[in-house]
Amino acid sequence: MDRYPYRRSVAVTGMAATTPAGAGTDQLWDALIAAQGTLASTLGPTDTDGAVTEFACRLPGDGDRSWRRLGKLGRRLDPVTRLGLRTALDALADAALDDVPARTAAPGDSHRYAVVAGTAFGASTTLESPERGTFFVPMAMHNALPAAISLAAGLTGPSTAVSAACATGAVAIGEGTRLIHDGLADVVVAGGAELLTERSLTGIRASGALSERHRQFRSASRPFDVDRDGTVASEGAAFVVLEHPAHAARRGAREYGRISGYGVTCDAHHLTSPRPGGEGAARCMRSALADAGIDATDVAHVNAHATSTRVGDAAEARAIAAVFGPRTVPVTANKGVTGHMIAASGAAEAIVTLLTLAHAVAPPTANTAEVESDLEIDLVTGPPRPLGAGALLSNSFGFGGHNAALVFVPSPGAAERP
Repeated sequence: MDRYPYRRSVAVTGMAATTPAGAGTDQLWDALIAAQGTLASTLGPTDTDGAVTEFACRLPGDGDRSWRRLGKLGRRLDPVTRLGLRTALDALADAALDDVPARTAAPGDSHRYAVVAGTAFGASTTLESPERGTFFVPMAMHNALPAAISLAAGLTGPSTAVSAACATGAVAIGEGTRLIHDGLADVVVAGGAELLTERSLTGIRASGALSERHRQFRSASRPFDVDRDGTVASEGAAFVVLEHPAHAARRGAREYGRISGYGVTCDAHHLTSPRPGGEGAARCMRSALADAGIDATDVAHVNAHATSTRVGDAAEARAIAAVFGPRTVPVTANKGVTGHMIAASGAAEAIVTLLTLAHAVAPPTANTAEVESDLEIDLVTGPPRPLGAGALLSNSFGFGGHNAALVFVPSPGAAERP
């Protein structure tokens, strides 16, 4: 008998990520398991003392190459839209759904395929350009990413843009599960994308959120560490393919796991700071657990949002301790390696959580040498930690007080770790 209530679960049958670790989920997982330090690079000159003027986690190589296979459409998209589109198409290919129009039983069946996607900053490259050509509006509009995915893949179901700052990717996935629950779609492509520009990076720095470790930028992101001083900005894209379990079964699709719960709340407290006690985050996690029909004791691991800021990490740690008990559930934070991919973070960390489920091991938290003493969490550091049976939960929080949590469980009948 299955240990989880699957009545509202949604299958994940495809996933893809383009991150500073490389173009692929394997590269992302390997970088996290190795805890190789923040994948940051310099963006400006280095002074005589070895300090850099600016640093961030950038995509390696040609991170914006999708126009080469998209022809005219690709040339009419902002770089962040091209990045997201390429990654979304990779996720569809991973799900063996890269030829949707040909696969649908009748021409109208593509209306059962939907898209939920977004960015935080939007089409910054286009908006910051002095040029205002014929395609300025469709390139700059905030729904350009889901529109491009629907157009390129021939998906004629709901196509929705979401923007919840750093929680965007997780909210897109959660809202995608609701489309399936509500009977509006059988398949949903969901995720987020972000590219940094000089102005967006300057704006993040002006908010006071970035680390000032200019001489130690490859260890600057230190989630929950006593000496943390801010996040490291990053860029990337991540998408999953969500599918109604019956639809996945009919076509014999491989499942990476199930999303069984989704919680979403707002702090309504401050534009950039969470409630210090983490009340909104705790309520969000409890909502996700209730949606999944499980208790806090059923959770074997939490993938934390943890951006390495003083206030944000403290609030999340208090929320985790309030929901699961002090130092009870193993916690991992990925941004010590990836930096903060903003709108892509929640979707990328959903993928990491699915990989954690598959490998039955929690990646360590990079760069954290000493957890702040009053943060009562069991943070995984050092070697990767084997996990026992249980559901997994991933947190995503964003400016504006946006909170989202996703609960992941093994697919029914999957061999589960003891």
